[in-house]
Amino acid sequence: MDNERPVDLLIVDDDDEIRKRSAQYFQEHGYHTAAAASGAEALEQVQKQAFQVAILDMSMPGMSGIELLTKLRESNPEIEVVMLTGHGTIEIAVEAMKLGAHDFLTKPVRFKHLAAVVDKAAEAGRIRKENRQLRAVIERTQARTEGMVGESPAMREVFRLIERVGPTDKPILIQGESGTGKELVAKAIHQAGPLARQPLVVINCAALPEALLESELFGHEKGSFTGAVTAKEGLFEIADGGTLFIDEIGELSPTLQPKLLRVLEDGWMRRVGSVKDCRVQVRILAATNRNLADEVAAKRFREDLYYRINVLTIPLPPLRERGDDVRLLADKFTGPGWEWEPAALEAMQKYDWPGNVRQLMNAIERAKLLADEEWICLRNLPQEVLVPHSHGLPKTLQPEADLATVNRSLVVQAMRRERGNKMQAAKVLGVSRRSLYRLLEKYEIDQAEYID
Repeated sequence: MDNERPVDLLIVDDDDEIRKRSAQYFQEHGYHTAAAASGAEALEQVQKQAFQVAILDMSMPGMSGIELLTKLRESNPEIEVVMLTGHGTIEIAVEAMKLGAHDFLTKPVRFKHLAAVVDKAAEAGRIRKENRQLRAVIERTQARTEGMVGESPAMREVFRLIERVGPTDKPILIQGESGTGKELVAKAIHQAGPLARQPLVVINCAALPEALLESELFGHEKGSFTGAVTAKEGLFEIADGGTLFIDEIGELSPTLQPKLLRVLEDGWMRRVGSVKDCRVQVRILAATNRNLADEVAAKRFREDLYYRINVLTIPLPPLRERGDDVRLLADKFTGPGWEWEPAALEAMQKYDWPGNVRQLMNAIERAKLLADEEWICLRNLPQEVLVPHSHGLPKTLQPEADLATVNRSLVVQAMRRERGNKMQAAKVLGVSRRSLYRLLEKYEIDQAEYID
């Protein structure tokens, strides 16, 4: 078998010798194989476990292969079915294909040929599943997808860790304050790895009550609770073959923690209200704004689950510790064509941003709404940015200050520092050279003021 992931295969045949020899062949060639001697036994098997492909004998006592095919397509439409018969006719083959069989083969058939057909059936099922996953991912609300920005030492270390862990399939824990960009880090890890072309599915544990969170993660069967009018795939099934990002995993309830642990340990999960296990293969990326080691010590988070998700931790620095990254982020969020009043930039740099990058983004969106002619002034910033916090603002930047005096002074200082070099002074002020000329003219700054 050429597939990287073994096929879960069910063989149904009332002939003991054929059934046993078939099961032995496929097991020896790496398939996960189960066998049933009748249609009734096969239905019991599919109620307990999810299979990708089923090989059905056409002629069996009690329930024929055609009857079993019909029941399987009704209850388990994701199973691809290969029919076998000792005396096939075109009419029977056409009927089987109309009912949803992937292929129809006449006995005797060589195991090698049968395995090739099984592989094609499994591949067809995978393609259909990927299409379902893609539709589900597109339908889910996606967070902002701006790329990560930062040149501070702390962010360079984050980029280094992403580069190291991306190519693996190991679980990663991303730890940082709210608003620091944990989901962006998860997306960067996913894109840097071998699963980049597979789904990345996101869920926030803090955003859902426990009952709904369980249904979102593991799915549910029709009638399993009030309002469950149809069966629904869970996010583990949607992310199968790809990556599941569990944000704020520290909020996961004690009753859901062992269910998550089971999936991480052996890949098996069960929908709410179901008795059937389903195998999934998912890379887990988790994030939290809590200290999970403290949560483990306080018995609020399982120690075994903590070690399962924490092969490596990527700590995200708060914005107040990222220095000049504030200016880089401000330029990114304003977009091309926007300019900053020097005093406004200075205030942005001095503020400690308790809400981190998310708060900065919101502040800039507000400032752009209030700004005139793509020119963001100090008065356009939110009040909290103008009021001293832990780092404090210089007195010259208090709201009651004369803004014109503040800006004029900053321009003169920059011109003096760069000895009249307008290009360099503009870089110091964080504005374009055109804007600097406008400031020099606006504040009537003579050359004598900055060149001795």
